[in-house]
Amino acid sequence: MIRVDGTMGEGGGQVLRSTLSLSLLTGKTVHLTQIRAGRDRPGLGFQHRMAVEAAARIGGASVEGVRIGSQELRFQPGPVVAGDYHFDIGTAGAVGLVLQTVLLPLALAQGASTVTVMGGTHVPSSPCFHYLDWHWRALMARMGVHFQLEMPFAGFYPPGGGESRARIPGGCGLGCAEWVDRGRLLRVRGLSAVALLPEEIAERQRNRALNGLRHLDCPVEIDVESMPARSPGTVLVLLAEFEHAQACFFALGARGKRAERVADEAVQDLVGFLATGAAVDRWAADQLLLPLAFANSASILRTAEVTLHLLTQAELIPMFLPARITVEGALGEPGTVRVIPGASADPE
Repeated sequence: MIRVDGTMGEGGGQVLRSTLSLSLLTGKTVHLTQIRAGRDRPGLGFQHRMAVEAAARIGGASVEGVRIGSQELRFQPGPVVAGDYHFDIGTAGAVGLVLQTVLLPLALAQGASTVTVMGGTHVPSSPCFHYLDWHWRALMARMGVHFQLEMPFAGFYPPGGGESRARIPGGCGLGCAEWVDRGRLLRVRGLSAVALLPEEIAERQRNRALNGLRHLDCPVEIDVESMPARSPGTVLVLLAEFEHAQACFFALGARGKRAERVADEAVQDLVGFLATGAAVDRWAADQLLLPLAFANSASILRTAEVTLHLLTQAELIPMFLPARITVEGALGEPGTVRVIPGASADPE
């Protein structure tokens, strides 16, 4: 049994979700304690409980401690089985985080799967649908993990009501990655979208973003769209495409938050990334470690920022796998990450 202290590293939901994924991928039983103990509402929330239930469903797991507020969990997985799965968080909890918990295990399983998750598709402190579809999916495909994403309905905080669906062929093989030199910036494409709100808001977001990026020496194109949804909201997404890499940034609207501020947040993130010279944005770096730990050879990437989430993944993964993960760089600064699958966690 692998024992995991939920207060390690970033001490939040990431520890739980990554532990569940690793348990499914390795077949190892886990005992999690002090789950989200330092948060304002410690223990499992609705989104976290659904991640546990989703992992248990696809892996036929035996679970103890699955209840709202629980800070202790025992998870004994069985074999991951491909199939058609449907999960409803019941709140605006992030559908993308539930999906990321089960996607890699299903991608490596034999047989095709469809995973539908109901909840929030564009909510704070989590990757929005467009980030996952435009960016995470593309990076995973470059490593050999192919899947498709659909969003019949967008869901914004606080009511949620969104729906995201992943179609996963299964039987994937994982390759390594070498993302250090991003090359020249080729173009920036974006989306300014509203749901159940006047399109004029999306136009303001777009115009402000175009003005903020006018100094770039590349084409910049931002589409405007009204999305089907059951709750109102806005989003601005920017994808920077380089010769050898890409990076994605987004900002969400909120009650009382002007469209111009939404645009400024996304633009500032993109401009800040460009100044680092890195090939991988800070949000993607920690999401890549798990698949890279199962790759067929060593990987290296240059990230715009060493985050606590990245360091947490680097500490957690070797608890389950013979993998060596090193992170060079100070917290909050650009850094270089190396992943050597099948190697001892400690150099000889």
